[in-house]
This record gives sequence, C-alpha cells and structure tokens, in this order.
Amino acid sequence: MDETFDSKAFLASLTQRPGVYRMLAAGGDILYVGKARDLRKRVATYFGSKAHHPKTQALMAQTARVEVTVTGTEQDALLLEHNLIKEHRPRFNVVLRDDKSYPWIYVSTGQEFPRFEFHRGSRKAPGRYLGPWPGAGAVRESLAQLQKLFRVRQCSESFFANRTRPCLQYQIQRCTAPCVGLIQPDDYRRDVEDAILFLEGRNSAVLASLVGRMEQASAELDYERAAVLRDQIGLIRKIQAEQVIAGTGIDEADVIGVHQDEGQACIAVILIRGGRVLGSRNWFPRVTAGTDADEVVAAFIGQHYFHEQAPAEILVPVVPLDGGVLEAALTSRSRRRVLIRHQVRGTRKRWLEMAATNARQGLASRLASGASARGQLESLVEALGLDDVPRRIECFDISHTGGGETVASCVVFGPDGPVKSDYRRFNVRDIEPGDDYGAMRQAVERRFARIRRGESPVPDLILIDGGHGQVEKAREALEEFQLGHLPLVGVAKGRDRRPGEETLVFPGETSARVLPAGSPALLLIQQIRDEAHRFAITGHRQRRSKARVTSTLEAIDGLGPQRRRALLRQFGGLQGIRQAGVADLARVHGISRLLAQRIYDHLHGGQP
Repeated sequence: MDETFDSKAFLASLTQRPGVYRMLAAGGDILYVGKARDLRKRVATYFGSKAHHPKTQALMAQTARVEVTVTGTEQDALLLEHNLIKEHRPRFNVVLRDDKSYPWIYVSTGQEFPRFEFHRGSRKAPGRYLGPWPGAGAVRESLAQLQKLFRVRQCSESFFANRTRPCLQYQIQRCTAPCVGLIQPDDYRRDVEDAILFLEGRNSAVLASLVGRMEQASAELDYERAAVLRDQIGLIRKIQAEQVIAGTGIDEADVIGVHQDEGQACIAVILIRGGRVLGSRNWFPRVTAGTDADEVVAAFIGQHYFHEQAPAEILVPVVPLDGGVLEAALTSRSRRRVLIRHQVRGTRKRWLEMAATNARQGLASRLASGASARGQLESLVEALGLDDVPRRIECFDISHTGGGETVASCVVFGPDGPVKSDYRRFNVRDIEPGDDYGAMRQAVERRFARIRRGESPVPDLILIDGGHGQVEKAREALEEFQLGHLPLVGVAKGRDRRPGEETLVFPGETSARVLPAGSPALLLIQQIRDEAHRFAITGHRQRRSKARVTSTLEAIDGLGPQRRRALLRQFGGLQGIRQAGVADLARVHGISRLLAQRIYDHLHGGQP
C-alpha cells in the first residue's frame, strides 16, 4: 500500500451510494474493478481484520491506492464495471478473451428478390436478422441447407445486377436464377417466406405451405412443379428428423456450463432458438487462482450479454453474484423480460447437465492439446481476426516452368496437422502460359465445385500463396459460389524471398500486414504454405516429365522449344493451337507458312 494513501481517512470520506471502485498498483495499473451497492461498506471489507481469501490477499499485497466513481444506481455501476473491465482487462478480474459477436443471417426483405447472407456487427440496416448462431460454421451450414431446400440467392448485389445468363448455382440447382428472370417475383417471395420460417424453427408451417402449393400445382396439372415441391418436402422432413429438438416448451434460451481446472476455466453455452438447438460455443476466460464459479458466471453474463442480445432465459449452474441486478439490467437493456434461472427441473435440468459436460470436455481438450498446436491456432485467430479457431485450413499454390505444365495444389490442415487424404492437385488448362492469376482462379473454382457437390467440407480459412492479384482472383471465384464471406489471406514472399519476411494480403486492403518473424501464427502459416508449395512442385515435375516424353508438339519436325513456347503463349495451350487455322499459326513469330501447314496437318490427322 502506498505510504501516502491513508486508508482510514479514505474510508471515512467514502459515500454509501452505489458506485465502482478500482484497485491500482504503484505504477497506476488497474489491478481490479468492482461494483458496490454501498461503496463505503464494500471497500471497507478489503481493509478489515477478517482473514481474506488467498486471491484477495494477493490483490491487496499489490494495491497501492483505491479510486471510486459514484453512480446513480446499482445497475449503472454494473454497466460501468463491465465497461472498465473490457477496456483495461485487469489481471485480478475474470476477463473474456473472445468477445466477438455472434453471427446472424441477414435477409434483405425490402428488395424484389431478397438475398440471404452471413452478417456480423450492427443490425441497423432494413431487413430481417435471423439468429444468433454459435459460429460462422453453423451459419454456413444453414445457408447451404437453404440453397438446397429453397434455392434462394446468396450472391452479392454487384454480381446479381450484372448477370446476363444464369450462374453455376442455377446449373447445380442451388438457385432459381431471379437475376435473369427465370422465376416470378411472387414465387420467389414465397420461397423466401418459407426459408425464413425454416430458420425460425417453424418447420410445421413450412411443410403446410409447401403441401398446399404442391396440391395447387397438381390441380393445375403442373406436375413438374409439384414434383419439385414434393422433393422439397421430403428434404425438410429428413432434416427435421436429424435435428436435435429442445422440446417441452423451451423456445429461446442460452444454457451455460462452467468448469475450472489447473488455473483455467471453460464456459460452454448451448443456444436454443425457435425450439431448436443451434449448437454450442466455448469461451476460455482469463481467471485468477481461487476464483469461484459464481463470480466466473456473473462476469461472463455481464461482459457477454451487455454486448449481445440476451435470450428470454439464461440457465446457469450456480446463482451468479448479484444475479438480481444482472437480471434487472438485462431486462432493461433488452426491453423485455430476461430471466436468469438456476433451480430448474426436467428438460432444463438435462440441458444444464449437457452444458456442464461440454464445459468439462472443452477444458479437457484444451489442456490435452498442449501449448504447441493449440497455441499456434489461437495465435492465428488473433493475428487474422478470425471468428473462432479454424478446424479446416486449405492452402493453394501454383507451380510451372516458363508457363508450361502448370499445376495447382490444394493442401488441407486440421487441428492435428496435415490431412493428406484430402490433398488435391489440378492440371491447369486453357490459360495463357505464365498466367498465375488465371491459374489460381481456375484452381479455386475447380476445388469449390467439388465442395459444392459434397465431396469435402467447406474450409474455415483459405490461404493463397501469392499477393494481391492472386487473392483477388480467388475472391472472384469464391463469389461465384456465394462464399465470398470465407476468410481469405494471401501469403506474399518477402523482397528477398527469405522465410520470416512474408507479408499477409487481405481482399480489399491495399496494404499488407506483417507478423513478427517468430510468432506462432507466422510459423504455422509458413508450414502450411511450404507444404502446398512442395505438393505443387511434385505434381508439376511429374507432369513435366510426362509431357517431355509424350508431347504432341515435340513430334513435329522444325518445331523447337522456342517456337513451341511461342505457340503456347499465343494460343494459351494445346487446345487453342488445335482450334487455330493455318493462317493464324503463321502469324506467330518464327512460324513460316510451310511450318504452320505441317503443324495443322499433324494435329488434325494429316502427315507431318
């Protein structure tokens, strides 16, 4: 304690009104922030002769002085307390490390053909916001279901406005092509309404609507339309059977579980909306030794729901500190009744037990994973600003020699490292030799065409070996599949191509970011990028070796390496050369009319 700080005089001067107190170290750093209904009574407990908890003893051993802020009500004090904790992150408070908001699905209902899209952040734009969802993966899964069931559009406005023919989504029956008028506005609006009902968990209403439309189509002898609606009904019933239903009256609730071990804590939250379980999400708040569960739960509720929309019910395993004040504050902020419930029975009790199990499992997995792999992934989350720890990372690279025999690679990494069974190579065709941008776009398009067909899951993070040009082409390819929201990062080599000097390139950003040379995130990125490079080079060498033996052009007399390269550069590949006429071939530098005729005859079955 600072010698100039007179605790007796300070306590005597304190008011008995509500407020917030701050414990400060000698250097001025805030060690702890607390709130009180009666400042004098609460702060006095720290200076009394009664034996303190070891955590409090450690706090007071470092405290040099105390400062207070008086508020009008206890609710105001609660709000100020959590704002100060969020801003200063005191070491003796429970602090959430991940305060990112939940994602939502936004529907632009004001448009003639509304769009469904991933959304995070402010919800002020006109339209419908459906959610929240526990993570980006849950949103992507739901959007994919919507495309299968209702074929509603998810493309960007610029993409939608400039179409002159249906895109790939229409070809694979994931969209009804409203961009080119292949569906009437009224029919599309009914699909949008059914999709919204489905996301709200009102499957019975969706089925009733679809059955009515199917019967009407049959009565009008439109059997093709009736068959489409019949298939939709079958898919919805199949999904409904697979979903976990909360049941017995739980319409909207968050179920909280907490577990502590080895100085760490895990909070698991199960989200129930519209009577359906949307999923769960884990938080790992920073806690000090000896922090009780009721304080951890109270800190989580305050820090989380003061920045997120609270559900109608919050089920908790223990009574949180100042639970009544928290409940009143959340009710006031939400402008509807919010209940924090502890003593529950039946289904609610079973969900609390499940949340506790999730918290135990989450912390056990975290402790078992060790500091290496987990630390790298967590560092990656922080460095790239991701929503959550990525469970599937895919990295693309291009390899060629002088523009010939171009091969693209895609490698996959999961929580346990490389997933080699999911590696893929692509022989790039029909592009200008040396066109790395076009090669990258083709590779991403072909990869995600397979993903759309269900051959592999959607990645949580995409890495591109290259700079702004490659990243932009990859982004364009993702937009074609309405997956432009996926995290995409380019890994550009340094000026001298030395490890540790890589820069990170993000779509839409003109400048690049630089990570410290020894950061765990950069080391992981280098490892994944190097594996993609190795896999691409291996494929390129195999293709080049095969091409040297079997090249059609090499069999033509008078057509040496330079002239072959000139032809490939001019026509973009062997297919382009085959499509060229004799006059077109003769226009290439170094190709005479006689040689052009010889090439043409050789490629079209004649004699050289």
